[in-house]
Amino acid sequence: MKLDSKYFDCVRVKPDHAKVVGQEAPLCQWKGCSGPGLYRAPMGRGREGQYLRLCLDHVREFNASYNYFAGMSDAEVEAYQKDSLTGHRPTWRVGANSWAHGTERGMGYAGGFGRRFADPHDLFAWRAGRGGEQQRRTLKPLELKALEALGLTTAAERQEIKARFKELVKRHHPDANGGDKRSEDKLREIIQAYNYLKQAGLV
Repeated sequence: MKLDSKYFDCVRVKPDHAKVVGQEAPLCQWKGCSGPGLYRAPMGRGREGQYLRLCLDHVREFNASYNYFAGMSDAEVEAYQKDSLTGHRPTWRVGANSWAHGTERGMGYAGGFGRRFADPHDLFAWRAGRGGEQQRRTLKPLELKALEALGLTTAAERQEIKARFKELVKRHHPDANGGDKRSEDKLREIIQAYNYLKQAGLV
């Protein structure tokens, strides 16, 4: 670049700051101040991303007295600080197995390993010599009562329960019994029993 180039002065010479401020800068938002608001100051908690425009003197004063946690109790501040460790996102425990929670269920020996493990779906039943047959847990009193309402024994399987339910619904439906009140009550009992067995995981 030549020394007499028209671009030389533009690059090297600092522009007149006072002139630029007067044309472009907003006014300071501090009460009673008419200086240029060149600096941003946060509006506070709950208004993230919003800023006040302040002059240098007032932004210094604002920063010296600013407290993000103003109006919060000690417990709220502590909870906020704890949540900030994870970016205020929900968390859950990982790596905890059934032994950690004390809820061992469906336990069986792993053939050849000599230790117990959870196998609720009997994927490794062949190793334990069970040949894939599923052992049913002990039924609760309400589950027994629900099976009794359907006229089934404790040995009833899923398909048998479903088939029995369909059969009883057809038999006791009001349309098939001319609106008999006793039939309606029986139908209600059957539906409640089936829904309970479904929630218990037996259907």
